[in-house]
Amino acid sequence: MEFVVGIDVGSLSTDAVILGEEENILGYSIVGTGDSSTDAAREAMDSAAANAGVDMVRASLIISTGYGRAAVPGSGRQVTEIACHAAGAYHFFSDTELVIDIGGQDSKVIRVGKGGKVLDFAMNDKCAAGTGRFLEVMSAKLKIPLDQMGTFSLAARGEASISSVCTVFAESEVVSLVARNFPKEEIVKGLHRSVVNRVWAMTRQMSVKGGVTMTGGVAKNTGVVALMEERLGRKINVPAEPQIIGALGAALMALRHLKGAAAG
Repeated sequence: MEFVVGIDVGSLSTDAVILGEEENILGYSIVGTGDSSTDAAREAMDSAAANAGVDMVRASLIISTGYGRAAVPGSGRQVTEIACHAAGAYHFFSDTELVIDIGGQDSKVIRVGKGGKVLDFAMNDKCAAGTGRFLEVMSAKLKIPLDQMGTFSLAARGEASISSVCTVFAESEVVSLVARNFPKEEIVKGLHRSVVNRVWAMTRQMSVKGGVTMTGGVAKNTGVVALMEERLGRKINVPAEPQIIGALGAALMALRHLKGAAAG
């Protein structure tokens, strides 16, 4: 059985997807990147291969993406994560015209054309505000598990105002709100609003009428998704496992590269 591998080495997690000849996902994995991109890549690929029941040495092609893409052993090609998220999102939702990817250390909005082609994009990689790292810091400060922040946000009756756009200053605001016995649900919703506003500042530059798809780990946060939908005034597509979309896009490119080479 022929298969390809896509691997996305991010700042916080490393994700691998194994794809069969019919663009079917055979297996995938998500591991922490830690202090070695190479070790994380090996672990992610081995785990995905075990889930798929295949031997990694038989992979026809490995394409890597993400911050650590150059550190992936055996990678035959390297592709930007922007192109990969566009391809992966389009694979699941063919109406996608805009991809919102909120990752660990950056956030991106990508305007997508037919076939998942990138038409335009905007990116915030200069400041942690508006990223998963921002929410991770606030989760620790509030002593609320990261995967429960969405539930807290949706349960809020009101909303705290977080005026700072800097993570450090926003953290000070959170400390002050906690000291004043502000409900944690309302603080969390205010933090989510802050993230959404940062992303919206980029999103409004892209004039789209079609579908919007969210990818990346923050797409698992139902509170952020709900506020983003409110801001956009439309429903957002969220893949069943949004964290692997970059790796899926890399795998799709690997498969199409092989098919193109065979046809040529």
